[in-house]
Amino acid sequence: MKIAVTYKDGEIFQHFGHTEQFKFYDIENGKIVKEEIVDTNGQGHGALSGFLHTAGIDAVICGGIGGGAQAALAEAGIQLFGGVSGSADQAINAYLEGTLGYNPNVRCDHHNEEHSCGEHHCGENNHSCSGNGGNCK
Repeated sequence: MKIAVTYKDGEIFQHFGHTEQFKFYDIENGKIVKEEIVDTNGQGHGALSGFLHTAGIDAVICGGIGGGAQAALAEAGIQLFGGVSGSADQAINAYLEGTLGYNPNVRCDHHNEEHSCGEHHCGENNHSCSGNGGNCK
């Protein structure tokens, strides 16, 4: 199994469509056997599902994610664990232990603006980002 986590400075990046890096984890027999930080090379939003599918990713852990990207991941057969924050390594360990807290109804609806989740306060300018209980971090 191969899992991708949106990644920036050791943390889960909070806007899937704007992530510049993923941390890939290869899992065998419930253990991490390989870790790799991979640049997205400027690909964003829906194009990321193709990028991840080509990389052989089975599941994604992220913060906020829009409906279009969710649909693209589902179409590619990639399982989504959204609404997660904090350390990427801690999240993958929680996943392996079966204790990962995530939001199956995560959404991030501000795709007409020129910014990413880290640059605004959710709820301003009619945005909503319901990953992490409504907080973008």
